[in-house]
Amino acid sequence: MAIERHGTTQRYSDICAYGNTIYLVETPQTLDSNVATQTREVLASIEKLLEKAGSDKTRLLMVTIYLRDIDDSIAVNAVWDRWIPRGTAPVRVCVEAKLAHHDFLIEVAVVAAR
Repeated sequence: MAIERHGTTQRYSDICAYGNTIYLVETPQTLDSNVATQTREVLASIEKLLEKAGSDKTRLLMVTIYLRDIDDSIAVNAVWDRWIPRGTAPVRVCVEAKLAHHDFLIEVAVVAAR
């Protein structure tokens, strides 16, 4: 079975899929905004990538949320709780991390089923 890659550059792919499992990571685009805005933006991008890969947010299996400041988890959870359909929450963890870009307040890694 072949590995599918979409949006591939020398450093990363936007989406990797193997069989019926999809992997992706999304980062914010609007770097001068607050964590709630960056979260909404990242989640919207995740939806688009999932659709491109033949899935949707109801098929999330595992989500890892990386925050520059763990105190932002309250704002992130408020956005998340409105975004995720009731009864479809994946396994999820939220951790504080030193992120790759100093203006990133959030990064999200996703594993989903097709």
